[in-house]
Amino acid sequence: MKNNVRERMLAGEKTLGTFMIIGSGTSAECIGLAGYDYVIIDTEHGPFNPDSAIDYIRAARLYGTTPFVRVQDTSRASILKMLDGGAMGLIIPQIHTVEEIRRIVEYGKYPPVGSRGVAPSVGTAFWQEDYAQHGLAQTFETANRETMLFPQCETVGCLEHIEKIAAIDGVDGIFVGPFDLSVAMGMPLEFERPEFKAALQRILDACKAAGKPTMIYAGTIEDAKTDFAMGFDSVTYNQDAPLLIEMLKEAKFAILGA
Repeated sequence: MKNNVRERMLAGEKTLGTFMIIGSGTSAECIGLAGYDYVIIDTEHGPFNPDSAIDYIRAARLYGTTPFVRVQDTSRASILKMLDGGAMGLIIPQIHTVEEIRRIVEYGKYPPVGSRGVAPSVGTAFWQEDYAQHGLAQTFETANRETMLFPQCETVGCLEHIEKIAAIDGVDGIFVGPFDLSVAMGMPLEFERPEFKAALQRILDACKAAGKPTMIYAGTIEDAKTDFAMGFDSVTYNQDAPLLIEMLKEAKFAILGA
């Protein structure tokens, strides 16, 4: 079990991914063939269930892309099933309190960090991989290190507690959802507002102090470049469906001129 995105982040390298909302393993394969570091299978907004998500995780792995999943919610079932399905990282939306984070760590990390349920599963290759052949202690240690938990900072509550949240053992980094965060702050999509930029800087500072990486969603290439320049370790650029639509529109205009 090896998380290439984690390894690159620890080495100080920038990583790039995208969201997958098209319900097809082919989409995950195409993202891998395009050379993206990771894909986030979006079970919060996408039409997926655990069965289909497992297939997309397999497809991503086929072409060397690290499979992450944005889970539906903070429940034990949502977190456990996606980790057991092979997700190498989880993005957890709608976080408001430190107590929610502690429950997420409890559900998503094995002892001694948490109390994740123990069972051979698709995600652990039914304990056939080498890391799981040397006792539960090593299995737990490896899984806790390589599978990442990223609470999503997109609420005022999460922002207000970001220093405590980032410092919690078992939290591997923070994912910023700028659209929802701007709405929650009462300034929808006003990303240039000084208050919003200050919020992003506060998140960056909290993660730097805790030694944790930061990820952020960017809807445009320009925003992605700005986010990297600001200091984010990883950018999740757009989504597969909108990107496909835009490419088709551009081709249509180039061919027909309308």
